[in-house]
Amino acid sequence: MPPLPLPAQDQAAPDMTFDQLLERIRYDGAYPTREHAEEVTRAVLAALGRQVAGDERVALAARLPAEAARVFTAEIPEAQPLTGWGMVKDLATRTGGTPAIARWDTGTVLAAVAHLAGPHLLDRILAQLPPGYALLFGRAELIQAA
Repeated sequence: MPPLPLPAQDQAAPDMTFDQLLERIRYDGAYPTREHAEEVTRAVLAALGRQVAGDERVALAARLPAEAARVFTAEIPEAQPLTGWGMVKDLATRTGGTPAIARWDTGTVLAAVAHLAGPHLLDRILAQLPPGYALLFGRAELIQAA
């Protein structure tokens, strides 16, 4: 059976350029320079690229500005994605920063990614990932009672 087409809201073109994305991240993250914002953006997009797979990966790449999509898709997804906190700790290790700084950086970049993804695609991405990502994307993480 052929795959179902993606909903129209997930096929829209990115609504900002890479430079606009960096300016938003620089402002939201209170980074002192564009270069610092770009460094953080590239590190977080690469980290996210190691976690998201399948149709959601393709759909998200299509929503990102071209340069951001290249960074995101350059990474091979892990066979077993990390939890949200695991991704933050891994990012801290890879960048030589503290977990607190990595958490700030991740939240800043992923809030902008959530805007580009839109609510429907973000729901699909969060459904694929282990716990802990909703907060990183700026959403409440609801847990079902047993």
